[in-house]
Amino acid sequence: MSISDGPYYEDMQKGLIFPAPPAVVLDSGLASVYQSIAGEALPLVLDPKLCGEVTGIEQRIVSPGLLLHLSIGASTVATKKVIANLFYRNVRILRPVFLGEVIRTTTEVVALQDSHSTGKGVLRGKVLLKISTYANDEKVLEYYRAPLVRLKGKELPGHNDDLGSDSDLNLNEYQQASYEDWKLSSLRKYEQRIPSEVINDPLKDVVDQALALVRLTQNVASVHRDVHASPYPNRLVYGGHTVALAQASLSRVFTNTATILGWHLCNHTGPVFEGDLLSFQHEVVDTQSYGSGNISAVCSRVFVHRDNEEPQEVLEWIPIILTS
Repeated sequence: MSISDGPYYEDMQKGLIFPAPPAVVLDSGLASVYQSIAGEALPLVLDPKLCGEVTGIEQRIVSPGLLLHLSIGASTVATKKVIANLFYRNVRILRPVFLGEVIRTTTEVVALQDSHSTGKGVLRGKVLLKISTYANDEKVLEYYRAPLVRLKGKELPGHNDDLGSDSDLNLNEYQQASYEDWKLSSLRKYEQRIPSEVINDPLKDVVDQALALVRLTQNVASVHRDVHASPYPNRLVYGGHTVALAQASLSRVFTNTATILGWHLCNHTGPVFEGDLLSFQHEVVDTQSYGSGNISAVCSRVFVHRDNEEPQEVLEWIPIILTS
């Protein structure tokens, strides 16, 4: 295997820890480029004065979306030969990250499971990865993801590990002490009445600058850069791009959101391509008081609208948000 090729599925084994890519400083330039791609409206990410009032820290917080996408991008040292990412699970942001901090990410193989051919002649396997991200050498983010990775040879190695399953939603698991003293009353000027039923964001959005986000986050999965590596006629958009636009929609609907504490689950249910038009739907599925505000789980669904086709779901995502 050359340094630029692979790893393929058969190159992996449980316990393998990949060499970490270079650490990244989270500066205002990086944050501004991400904002131009995602266009989210989280007040603490945009307003340094308000952020200071709420957090007691002079620096702005880094968008939890940007933090996740930089972490996921770093983890693609393991998934250069990915076909698709199946799910993310147990995403926990252990503390807020602020501009100026330096992050690094480690990626470990924890389970492997052969995936039998779909008839297209491409052998592949499922890999469960544990991702840990550190800011200034303190762990701030941990989660699992399961990519589907190409086989280089013609014979599956026979792995059949249990990849686990989605756990029951428990909001208590997202109560991190780092957020408990935030003065969320400063966000109440942004509050609006949120209906109890499903909320359809009236603003659709177009997927563009897909390569810019891939490059910004050091994502080296070839399927997101090279159409010839894609299982589709078009280059496959990085799934986190869909999540980024869903988070932007979430910030427009839940205008008093302080931050996102984690993801209960994130399932990519369909492919997305450059130029696709997306719509967004949100529903609060659980909520409880915490500190001076509330923690809520929101089921967000994203649908793609293509010519002469019925809208199709492409993302099921349950973020946990902290609001006033």
